Amino acid sequence: MHMTVLVAEDDPMTRQGLSEVLQDEGLTPIGAADGLQAWDLYQQHSPDFVCLDVMMPGLSGYELCRKIRQTDAHVPVVFITAKGEEVDKVVGLEIGGDDYIVKPFGVKEVVARIRAVARRCLKQYSAPDDEGVPNVAFEMDDLVVHPTQLRACRADQVIDLSLREVKILALLFRKAGMVVDRNKLMNFAWKQEYFPSSRTLDQHISQLRKRIEVDPKHPRLIQTVHGVGYRYQP
Repeated sequence: MHMTVLVAEDDPMTRQGLSEVLQDEGLTPIGAADGLQAWDLYQQHSPDFVCLDVMMPGLSGYELCRKIRQTDAHVPVVFITAKGEEVDKVVGLEIGGDDYIVKPFGVKEVVARIRAVARRCLKQYSAPDDEGVPNVAFEMDDLVVHPTQLRACRADQVIDLSLREVKILALLFRKAGMVVDRNKLMNFAWKQEYFPSSRTLDQHISQLRKRIEVDPKHPRLIQTVHGVGYRYQP
């Protein structure tokens, strides 16, 4: 469940902003400043999905999408377009685009669209991957986690999760009853591309608890082991 995303966008601020959102979701962004560089990087890395600026130097997003579709008919392609920009969305969808992100974009909207695309990508997984993340549902107390759907359920409640949050829960589940130290959690959920501080991990755990715990002030699923890390005790 290590997913890479090619971000082809000539505006450095937009490219950086989108890359940060992708990183927060647990994905690995690969940035390109123009269409030609994006095509080279696409061939080198074979990303899981692609975000393409419609109007950029070298090759436009539409031209690049056509080239990508000649080699891969299924990799998801999301176009990035400026608000009020003259674009032909019909053409974009006809040549194999899956969605549009309009800039300036709101983080919540982009996260929702990215998760929708990531779910589509994750459907290809049919067995546990080499990171030990199960691809079938697993239960933590009364919470059922569906890794490839990036969701968890408690009775009728559906909770959307990021890929990083799924990894955190999966590792705690796999090490049930054992203390998982902070370094192991960070290395597992963030990988080597972006290694956060312990404070970043603790903040992520705090936010995750607010959404998955029945009583976040007295967590049942993610217990703190002071000075060491966290534990899930069945």
